Amino acid sequence: MPDNASQPLQQVVIVGGGTAGWLAACRLAAATTLSVTLVESPDVPTIGVGEGTWPTMRRTLAAIGIDEADFLLACDAAFKQGSTFDGWVTGAADDRYHHPFTAPAEGAPRDLVAAWQAQGGAFADAVGVQARIAERALAPRQRAMPGYAGALNYAYHLDAAKLAVLLRDHAVRRLGVRHVCDHVDTVVRDAGGAVSAVHTRAHGAMAGDLFLDCTGHAALLIGGAMAVPFVDRSDVLFNDRALAVQVPVEPASPVASTTLATAHRAGWIWDIGLPTRRGVGCVYASAFIDDDAAAALLTDHLRRTMPERELPPFRRLAFRSGHRARFFDGNVVAIGLSAGFLEPLEASAIVTIELALDHLVANLPPTRAALAPAAARFNAAFRYRWDRIVEFLKLHYVLSRREEPYWRAHRNPATVPPRLAELIDAWRHQPPSDADFADREEVFPAASYQHVLYGMGFPPPPGAALRTDPQAEARLRGQVAERERVLAAALPTHRAYLDALALSPDRTAP
Repeated sequence: MPDNASQPLQQVVIVGGGTAGWLAACRLAAATTLSVTLVESPDVPTIGVGEGTWPTMRRTLAAIGIDEADFLLACDAAFKQGSTFDGWVTGAADDRYHHPFTAPAEGAPRDLVAAWQAQGGAFADAVGVQARIAERALAPRQRAMPGYAGALNYAYHLDAAKLAVLLRDHAVRRLGVRHVCDHVDTVVRDAGGAVSAVHTRAHGAMAGDLFLDCTGHAALLIGGAMAVPFVDRSDVLFNDRALAVQVPVEPASPVASTTLATAHRAGWIWDIGLPTRRGVGCVYASAFIDDDAAAALLTDHLRRTMPERELPPFRRLAFRSGHRARFFDGNVVAIGLSAGFLEPLEASAIVTIELALDHLVANLPPTRAALAPAAARFNAAFRYRWDRIVEFLKLHYVLSRREEPYWRAHRNPATVPPRLAELIDAWRHQPPSDADFADREEVFPAASYQHVLYGMGFPPPPGAALRTDPQAEARLRGQVAERERVLAAALPTHRAYLDALALSPDRTAP
């Protein structure tokens, strides 16, 4: 064991900014006594298109001390109550289902499925109210509620570039993070293989005990210096391109509070509403469609809602779905895109940053000697999580009945992870339940699988296996109907909430 094995960890160096880097800086500075330095190249632009979050972001922002209203104003943000999927099953005009964030009404999975079967209609509408509240363009909370509290579970749509600026300013001004704007030209490793410093052009060496790689796809530390292999998952998830654009909205227009995901013949289109603009993008697989055809699909989508307006140029992004074989190697932890990226379906990019930081803060190794066991636990936890995300995303494609070559290829059994195939087979006999997902902190709960399965027309288990008390079914219907009535009367429209916040005399964006 090295002579300095008992040395406490004191210096953390974060290489790279953007959402990953500055979120890491804020979390570590707010939760630990470590000295935090962030080195950010002035020459490397951030990706800046990750505009959807999970409800976990509320907890993260509260933990680092950012006021919710200040965040909403600074990031041109809006509420997200889940996702809406158009055209994923057959492509027909009425092909739509919802994946809301609020958990279904109380009850065992078998009881909920039986109640839905007895009632008919959409699964999300039978077991909860959030899909209908979102369809009414209502906000999930009232202005008088405490920050980060809601009548319904919610996340955010936001401007990712503005989020990085907000986090940077908060980290430097409020949390004491040292910001070095310089280019890293060399990564220095010690005799044992650990990183001892990063050398910058103008500021020289930046020494540290723990290094966080937030350099995005470049993976300067984890992939470069530490040479950790990349695990390609494109054999399961085919998409490898995206065209992105931002378009304005009319000032008084409704603000959508779900991410709209519209399937097309070789991928899907995201449509995210903010108070002043929409972020729209076409995700596709280059093996099934070329860039020009994808651009035509995105243009057609935009023309349906803004036929007269001139469209800005599209930004083209290329990516590989996959992740590192290890995420914590030696004294280097990959956070964000350096750890991996899976296509943007279900907005898993930012939440993987949050989960990694939660784990790191909760299990921070106190000394260099503790790095190896901490890394082993981290790697086991996050390989499990990346595998579960891959499976959940694949589920959306496996269940489709569309007949274009892209969709047929997704149903090829050779492209379906074995564990997912086993679960689908089991769900023919019983609904998804907590028994299928045993980890203490699952990425997607059983309810999320239920919404996708039954939203996409997967046949529920035979009725004989789902007998429930008719009175219990009636109570569920009554609870859902009453909850919708109360919320519809009490909640403001999404647009009214955000406009009132912007005009509030006691609020200014930081």
